[in-house]
Amino acid sequence: MCGIWALFGSDECLSVQCLSAMKIAHRGPDAFRFENVNGFTNCCFGFHRLAVVDQLYGMQPIRVKKFPYLWLCYNGEIYNFKQLQKQFGFEYQTLVDGEVILHLYNRGGIEQTASMLDGVFAFILLDTANRKVFLARDTYGVRPLFKVLTDDGFLGVCSEAKGLINLKHSTSLCSKVEPFLPGHYEVLDLKPSGKVASVELVKFHSYKDEPLHAACDTVENLPSGSFDLETVKSNIRILFENAVRKRLMAHRRIGCLLSGGLDSSLVAAVLLKLMKEININYPLQTFAIGMENSPDLLAARKVATHIGSEHHEVIFNSEEGIQAIEEVIFSLETYDITTIRASIGMYLVSKYIRKKTDSVVIFSGEGSDELTQGYIYFHKAPSPEEAAEESERLLKELYLFDVLRADRTTAAHG
Repeated sequence: MCGIWALFGSDECLSVQCLSAMKIAHRGPDAFRFENVNGFTNCCFGFHRLAVVDQLYGMQPIRVKKFPYLWLCYNGEIYNFKQLQKQFGFEYQTLVDGEVILHLYNRGGIEQTASMLDGVFAFILLDTANRKVFLARDTYGVRPLFKVLTDDGFLGVCSEAKGLINLKHSTSLCSKVEPFLPGHYEVLDLKPSGKVASVELVKFHSYKDEPLHAACDTVENLPSGSFDLETVKSNIRILFENAVRKRLMAHRRIGCLLSGGLDSSLVAAVLLKLMKEININYPLQTFAIGMENSPDLLAARKVATHIGSEHHEVIFNSEEGIQAIEEVIFSLETYDITTIRASIGMYLVSKYIRKKTDSVVIFSGEGSDELTQGYIYFHKAPSPEEAAEESERLLKELYLFDVLRADRTTAAHG
């Protein structure tokens, strides 16, 4: 989790503009860099770092000797960077998972790059040799990305909207700050003036299609037209364990949110099992939050005792919850009532984790209710087909609601 920010074709002094980049400093408490682009005096990158992998060489924008014309600023984790290295024989210069984006782009262009990444990501890739700027975001929009593009070609890109709203520009009418669509990449021409022109916006993956990187999962194929329950159950187990395993690549301490519900309990139990398998020798810290004697706290305590985690309980009262509302709305950048209400606890527990523990990478059970129709209103679905349609709608909009909540409440505290 980091904060990325970039401007192309700025009319104003960059040292003034970079003050806007400081509005997302919470996303990366470990380091900050602001860098102008050689040859384009009105283009720059800003980066706030949360060091999760390669603490020595992980600063951004990433540039490597092999491709001096490529600049990369990205937020996220690429889980299959080692598999891609083996598959294509890439020679990495750092331990940073995102370096693979440079190698993939050099090998096969932006479409192959975006399609082959197994991970959560939002990135800005600049190719000064071919005068191109590329923006891309993962299938579900797990990592946030916003952009503003004016009619005269001034482009601003940022992890959060707050880093773009007060940018100075010569045109009096400020363009709208918009979320960059998940599962898409955009190609922009970079003009000699540093301004840009959008060439195309491409949907590289739909959440209903099998991704190109799926070869990494050793699931059994189901014969077409048949349904074998045992094979399906076995495949779900394999995919679920793989999903947890591949997220264990962090070089910082791992913890897990635990509500005591099915989703987070399964994640915590499998996480603990896999941590033992790969000899991670510190205890797993689990975190639950609620009001005094809330059912979640009691259920989470039961699960933590059963799996043997180092459990932390955060208890808050209604006054503390009310006091946090303004900060939560500022962090979320939404007025959606349900999202705000659900974010209070997650915001407060993230604050506790930051202040009281050394856990930096946090697992949770987000997304499962949308995928498996876990919300209670699904009981009223008129038919399985309509329930599936609703499930698809929720997955498509995850980036506006639960994924947004999970990113912003944790990122607010680094």
